This record gives sequence, structure tokens and C-alpha cells, in this order.
Amino acid sequence: MNELVPTETWKIAAFYHFAEFLDYEQFADLLVEHGLKVGLRGTIILAKEGINSTCSGTANAIDSTISLIKSDARFSDMEVKYSYAEFCPFPKFKVKKKPEIVTFRQEGADPREMVGTYLEPDEWNELLKESGVITIDTRNDYEVKVGQFKGAINPKTDDFTSFAEFVDQELAKHKDHKIAMYCTGGIRCERSTAYLKKKGFKNVYHLKGGILKYLESMPKEKSLWQGDCFVFDYRVAVNHDLKPALWKIDPESNMPERMNPNEVEKINERRKSGAIFKKPHTY
Repeated sequence: MNELVPTETWKIAAFYHFAEFLDYEQFADLLVEHGLKVGLRGTIILAKEGINSTCSGTANAIDSTISLIKSDARFSDMEVKYSYAEFCPFPKFKVKKKPEIVTFRQEGADPREMVGTYLEPDEWNELLKESGVITIDTRNDYEVKVGQFKGAINPKTDDFTSFAEFVDQELAKHKDHKIAMYCTGGIRCERSTAYLKKKGFKNVYHLKGGILKYLESMPKEKSLWQGDCFVFDYRVAVNHDLKPALWKIDPESNMPERMNPNEVEKINERRKSGAIFKKPHTY
């Protein structure tokens, strides 16, 4: 694997795609060979239902990886969100084969069968301004702490598998309301809106591409986002410019905490050198 070069700019790609992918195990072998060759870092998750990943590397490593995946017709229209960092956000390269590309463990939550109505960032802004709309943050409690859309309901979950319980116990009485849902990159909303539709919710919407796409395309002066966006790597969080924000993972609680002004430079230098003391939360 390529050596980590501290002064290098790392290109980061976040993507997922649901598709019939019965031969995913063979494709996994191809990705392992390719990733090791180009020095890729991060995790690629494969399952019978598709692919999900956030990975990083040189521009060439990322571009060639996306080209390889999109060369398969099932993933040719896969959307990819890009960002950059001056340090490697991942310690290793992994290809995982799992039952689901985002773990939910609920029947009837297949986005390939039904899903909520996708909204582009401008459409999302308009919906959130309507009265009576219930906005749901599908992420976990520690993620919401870092930033959220104003007025959104925090389900206070510790992991995504608990979200179904929130829907059944707290949201079931609102089946006729407009429900607006969002998450980091869009994949948890694919699963959760499919679950709501299966449960009989009539008007279910979700932010296409998630928070990351919103921050990428929405001018700050029009943005309804408050705070930063938690990400599952050594950046911990990104700001509205999709650059690493001033957050760290507390080594005792393993929870996101704001950096103190006197430790910003020290932490940045450690990140560039590859010295990380605590692994951040993972999916």
C-alpha cells in the first residue's frame, strides 16, 4: 500500500447505490486488488442489495476507483459526493461483505421497491418553511449534537437499528402529516423512508444526497443548516465548505467534542502525521 504523505491533499468520496448485486463477492475481490494497488483508504461495504462507501486517496486513486465501479452498468448512474482534507481520514483500507449496505434489520424497508419523494436542496428549503411539516433527523444522538436543521426532531437513537422503534412508538400517529427526513449522505433516508411508506405513511420526503450534498450545493446565505456535520472518520465533522471542522473525539467518552482553541494546531499536526488516539464511531 502507498505510504501516507502528510503534505498531500486527500480526496474523499462518499457514495452508495442500491441495485441487484448477487455477484457482490466476486466484485469484492476485484475491489480489494484495485484498492491495494492504488493505495485506497476507507471502507467499501458490499451486499446483495448494492454498495456503500466513504473512501479516500490521491485524486487518481479515487477517480480510478469510481470509474471501476461505474463500469458496471448497475452502478453507472451512482451519485458521488467529494470533499478534501490535508490528512488521511482513514487508517486502513477495508472491503466488507455484509447482509445490508446500511444495517436496519427490518422487513419491508427495501428502497428498490418503494421510497420517499426525493427533494433537491432548494425544494427541501421550501418544504421546511411550510407549516405543519414534521422534520426528522434520522441520525444518532451524538451526530445531532454537532449540527442539524432548525426545528428537526432528534429521535435520540444510539444506532440506526433503533430508528424503527422511534417510528413505531412516536411517529405512527402522524401518518397523514408531511414527513421530511434527512441524514448524512442519503442512505439512511432511503431505508427509513421505505420503512415509513411500507407502514402506511402517505407523504414522506427526504433530502436527496443528504446533508453533504446540501452543504455542497446550497449557498451559505440561503442555508437552513445549523452547525457542522458529523462524519464517520478522523475529520470528525465538516463545516459548510466541507472542510474539517473544529471537532475532536474525546478519548474517554468516544463522543464528539469541540476543540479548545489552544489545541487546534496540535491536533491538526497530529492528524497530518497520522497520529490518532481514538477511533471514531463507525457504522
